[in-house]
Amino acid sequence: MHDRRRGPGGLKGGGRPPWWPADEPFPPRSSEDWGAMRGRFFRRIAIGIGIFFLFVFVAGWLGSTFGGGFHEGRRGGPWFLVFPILLLIGFLAFGRLVRRTARPIGEVMYAAARVAEGDYTARATVQGPSDVRDLARAFNRMAERLQINEEQRRNLLADVAHELRTPLSVIRGRVEGMADGLYEPGGDDLALIGAETTVMARLLDDLQLLSNAEAGALRLHRERLEAGELVETAEAAHRTDATERGVTLRTEVAPDLPALDVDRVRIGEVLANLVSNALRHTTSEGTVTIAAELDERGVAFRVTDTGEGIAPDELAHVFDRFARSPESRGSGLGLAIAKSLVQAHGGSISADSERGRGTTIRFVLPAAPSDVR
Repeated sequence: MHDRRRGPGGLKGGGRPPWWPADEPFPPRSSEDWGAMRGRFFRRIAIGIGIFFLFVFVAGWLGSTFGGGFHEGRRGGPWFLVFPILLLIGFLAFGRLVRRTARPIGEVMYAAARVAEGDYTARATVQGPSDVRDLARAFNRMAERLQINEEQRRNLLADVAHELRTPLSVIRGRVEGMADGLYEPGGDDLALIGAETTVMARLLDDLQLLSNAEAGALRLHRERLEAGELVETAEAAHRTDATERGVTLRTEVAPDLPALDVDRVRIGEVLANLVSNALRHTTSEGTVTIAAELDERGVAFRVTDTGEGIAPDELAHVFDRFARSPESRGSGLGLAIAKSLVQAHGGSISADSERGRGTTIRFVLPAAPSDVR
C-alpha cells in the first residue's frame, strides 16, 4: 500500500530526507511558495478556460438573440457578422494564451529529458508567465545541483584512487621484491606492508563514516552530557602529546552551560580531530585552547591555536573531502568528517584563520530540549 501521508521529499510528516544537503534547511523556504504558486497556476488555467467558455456562451447567446432575424429574412442588424468575429477573436486569444504557456513548459520538458539522459548541463529557457518562469528557474537550480553532485562524485573517485595508489604501490613493490628474491620475507618489509594496509584500512573506514553521515544513515547513540565533560576528556587525551611538542594546552568552559543530547563517541571524535590538527600546526611554546561557551543556538565549542594559520584560498575549502595543505600527511578527510558529524547532530561548524596568527575552528550544538534557555 502507498502511504499518502507524505510531506516534501516523500517522507512521512514531511521529515528531512537523508539525501538533502545537511547545511540547508528542510523543507526549503521556497517549498511553501511553490505550493501557493502551484495553486495559483491551476486557478489561472481554470479561470482562463472558464472565461473562454463564458465568452463562447455569451457570443452564442448574442448571435441567437439578435441575429435570428437573418434566418427570417431580416438582417437583424450587424450581429450575424459580429458573432463569428467575436468567436474568432476568442479562439485566437485562447490559442495565444495556451501557446504562451505551453511553449516554455515544452522547453522545461525538453531540458528534463536531456537531464534524464545524463546531460546535467541542460538548462531550461526562462520565459512565459511568471509561474512558468519560476518553474524553469527551479528546474535550472535542480540541474545545477545535480551537475555539482556529479562533479563531486567524479572528484571523490579520483581522490580515492589517488590516495590508494601510494600504499598499493608500496605493497606491490615489496611483495614483488620478495617474490624475486630481492627482499627477505619478514622483518621491516612485513612491518612496512602492515603499516600501508593500516593506512588503507583507515582511509576506507573514514570514507565509510563520511558516507553514512552525509547520507543520514549514521546511527547516533545520544546521551545527556555536560559540555565541560567533553572538553575535559579532549584535554586529557591530548595532554601528553601537547607536552611532548612543547605546546601549552588550555581549557575554557563558561559557567551554567545547558546540557547536550549528543553521541559521546562521535562528538569526542570531532574534538579529538580538531585538537590533533591544532597541535600538529602549532610550534613549540605555542598555545592550543579548547573552549565551550554559550551560544544563542546552544553550546559553542572552540579550538584555537597559535600556529601558522591557513591561507585565504585554502580556508574556503578546509571542510572539503581530501582538502589538505601541501605539508599535511593526513588523508584530508578529518575536517570533512567533523563537519558531517556536527551536522548529523543538528549543529554547524565554521573556520576562521589568519596566516601567521593561528586558526579557530568553532562548532555549535543545540542544547538538550529541556535545557533550552
